[in-house]
Amino acid sequence: MTPEQARTAVSESLLRVAPEAELDRLGWEEDLREALDLDSLDFQAFLAELSARSGHRIDEEDYGRLSSMAGCVRFLTGR
Repeated sequence: MTPEQARTAVSESLLRVAPEAELDRLGWEEDLREALDLDSLDFQAFLAELSARSGHRIDEEDYGRLSSMAGCVRFLTGR
């Protein structure tokens, strides 16, 4: 998966969970949960959607790595 594909998958997954989110205002390293006011169920729904879109298995021990847009892209691209 390219970085652009990863960014698209993350953005589309976030918008499924938080359709009102203004992702263009989201900082690259900003905490997704805080910035988008996601509770734990929303965050898990986002990760489930991201896993389905990307084809990457996301385990509970990966959650900390997926706290920002940058972290998600690094995870999905293997960087």
